[in-house]
Amino acid sequence: MSSAAESKGTALVTGAAQGIGRAIALQLAEDGFDVALNDIASKGPQLDAVKEEVIKVGRHAAVFPADISIDAEVKNMVAGAVKAFGGLDVMVANAGICKARGSLLDIEFADWDNTFNINVRGTLLCYQHAARQMILQGHGGRIIGACSGAGKQGMAMLPDYSSSKFAVRGLTQAAALEFGKHGITVNTYAPGGVITPMTEQFAPLAGLTQEAFFAAQAQQVATGRNPTTQDIARLVSFLASKESGFITGQSISADGGRYFD
Repeated sequence: MSSAAESKGTALVTGAAQGIGRAIALQLAEDGFDVALNDIASKGPQLDAVKEEVIKVGRHAAVFPADISIDAEVKNMVAGAVKAFGGLDVMVANAGICKARGSLLDIEFADWDNTFNINVRGTLLCYQHAARQMILQGHGGRIIGACSGAGKQGMAMLPDYSSSKFAVRGLTQAAALEFGKHGITVNTYAPGGVITPMTEQFAPLAGLTQEAFFAAQAQQVATGRNPTTQDIARLVSFLASKESGFITGQSISADGGRYFD
């Protein structure tokens, strides 16, 4: 167990109540970071549970509920983390939404706008407020966003989600070019078919059981298995490290070889 005095700095993880976000938060705690945990307010009990898990690892943790699509809430979230921990070294803009929509011809504009508000504007706001703080601190930092295999290969039934993740890639490249002179790297991770509450929605749409659906997904992967939340967390661990300092503007796949760049 690490002692608090050995902290590597502060990492803020959005969408940390469950799934990939929870795994990332716990991995960064294991790595030696104190962790600011974010999700929407309705997931408060789950956030509190993750907080207790981080504390058991031996790191400090605090909870900052916020809707990442609202500028004032993201600003307050970052300010709260800085006040609690004294600075911000890693921002993981993990929060996002995904819902199968059926035909592109039938998508409702409200659904399209909601996906972009969370996945693109929310990521932008996290990048902006994290970068402002890191520039103010003057010693660089790591900004890490959530892309997807759907952000590299468009997917049927996911027109808004795929489009939003392509947008995150472009945003990340632009941010990397602008913030590099400040010692800030900006990258994304692009998971494959990780089994989470978000991806479990697709099995019934395909007329399959969860087991059959994910077995079929694994057959499309070079390694023959679906990635786990821990696989993604290990990639984020590297991107958050000092050793990743010459990597920026990239969207790195962690999908077991489903897609090749």
